Amino acid sequence: MNLKGKKVLVTGACGFIGSHLVERLLELEAEVKAFVYYNSFNHCGWLDSFSKEKLNMVEVAAGDIRDFHCVKSAMQGIQVVFHLAALIGIPYSYVAPESYVDTNIKGTLNVLSAARDVGVEKVIHTSTSEVYGTARYVPINEKHPFQGQSPYSATKIGADMLAESFYRSFDLPVAVCRPFNTYGPRQSARAVIPAIITQITGKKKNIQLGSLDTTRDFNYVADTVEGFIKIGESEKAIGEVINIGTGLDITIGDLARKIIRLCGFNLEIKSDAKRIRPLDSEVYRLCADSSKAEELVGWKPEIDLNNGLAKTINWLKQNKDQYNDNIYNV
Repeated sequence: MNLKGKKVLVTGACGFIGSHLVERLLELEAEVKAFVYYNSFNHCGWLDSFSKEKLNMVEVAAGDIRDFHCVKSAMQGIQVVFHLAALIGIPYSYVAPESYVDTNIKGTLNVLSAARDVGVEKVIHTSTSEVYGTARYVPINEKHPFQGQSPYSATKIGADMLAESFYRSFDLPVAVCRPFNTYGPRQSARAVIPAIITQITGKKKNIQLGSLDTTRDFNYVADTVEGFIKIGESEKAIGEVINIGTGLDITIGDLARKIIRLCGFNLEIKSDAKRIRPLDSEVYRLCADSSKAEELVGWKPEIDLNNGLAKTINWLKQNKDQYNDNIYNV
């Protein structure tokens, strides 16, 4: 499938990965409709950072992913759907789990049902490496068992199973993209890499983090987006779940030390109790096996961690006024 000229809907287009995906789709000359969360201020999240010329190339549809009629209306005439809309903050899922069920599970059901009703050519559903929980073996391939270690991950498991069921039950052309930890420009400071960088640029005396011994597989946002694109373009991806990761993991402590060095500082790192997940809920290791992505759709990461961090640090330094380093972003 060539995405050039295709009418594409991106849910969650106002977010971190979604806004980068919109940009890439525009480069590929797709006709993009951005589904964004309605608010009375007419704010479109990170799409507001686009130039007027670029934003004018995007049709913006404001609504609520939890409202089926709203979703179906936005999907009229659409050929391809990239479904990214979700609540993703893990700590907040302990506070408001019902909102995660409504957004992540019911929202996904709305997208799948609407896509079936209007006859879209393909739905690319967004999963997360968090569905695997702490690795039982590494690298983690797509056959690794699910472990719902947070309300967030439980809702994403449910959403993934809905996507699979619509493929199996109704022959809906669905592919599941399962990114590991994505980072890069525009990411919220609720995520660990911008949390570290904003504390450094905010001239904190030390860096406050949660668990320092857990490991994650970090993938630069441009590579993650290219994974979405490759999955969207490939007919072989229909009915499949595909990991998107680097195959390299790093402890959060070592990551923080690397970022501190890249920023030219020498700061102490402290573990903050309020940032630590409950014991049985903590995911201690994530490391991707993305061989299926390379074999099936021709994707592999291009940007290594040092280069990706340098790009991210540079962007955050230039946009530090958009972040508040005095609060812990849940």
